[in-house]
Amino acid sequence: MSRKSQRNRSSPEAQSAAASEAAAAHGSSRRSIVVGAVIALLAVLAGSFLFSSKSTQPSGADDGARGAALASEHSPTVGDPGAKVHIVEFLDPACETCAMFYPLVKQVMAQNPGQIRLSVRHVAFHEGSEYVVRILEASRKQDRYWQTLETLLATQAQWAINHTVQPQLAVQAISGIGLNLEQLTADMNAPDVVERAQRDHADAMALKVTATPEYFVNGRRMPSFGEQQLLTLIREELQKAY
Repeated sequence: MSRKSQRNRSSPEAQSAAASEAAAAHGSSRRSIVVGAVIALLAVLAGSFLFSSKSTQPSGADDGARGAALASEHSPTVGDPGAKVHIVEFLDPACETCAMFYPLVKQVMAQNPGQIRLSVRHVAFHEGSEYVVRILEASRKQDRYWQTLETLLATQAQWAINHTVQPQLAVQAISGIGLNLEQLTADMNAPDVVERAQRDHADAMALKVTATPEYFVNGRRMPSFGEQQLLTLIREELQKAY
């Protein structure tokens, strides 16, 4: 805000000076009005620009980033491709709870045939799990992923000792499921295998996955972890979809 000062002048010289000052002040005032109008117009335009920028920003920008991290076109998926309920699981093959929950998910899928599909993403939190993740990814090249995953989970206690992976024991555990182990070992270092493992890890970090197993059902995350929470979430999505 500006403040105005007034001066009283009684002599002719003073009056003449006052007239000159008034004229100058009038001119200054007009300039101030013009400048003020320009500033006000710029402020309106700036506000309009900001509003326009916000209004054109997709309201689901965060959801879009989240959806991109959940996208699993590159991931192994089981179930009817047209199923309306999609479970994305972040799994550590050396995680005991993952081994416990996997049969539960398969059971729910069997109870709702054609309505649920499952995609598995890998995240290595246990010591040495990166090695087993690459075994799983490499097994896909021989179309033995699901057999490899289920065998590793079923024999987990034999090769994940004190939460630490023993690589040779993990390889021994899958030696009887028809894999070419020499090819498997070579494929574990293939660029696409390494890239998929890295992508899963990066997406897990983007989604703030800090423990396994972590489930997203049609993009919804469990509010808290537990068997009943997972079943409730799946049931809610089934009811919405069917």
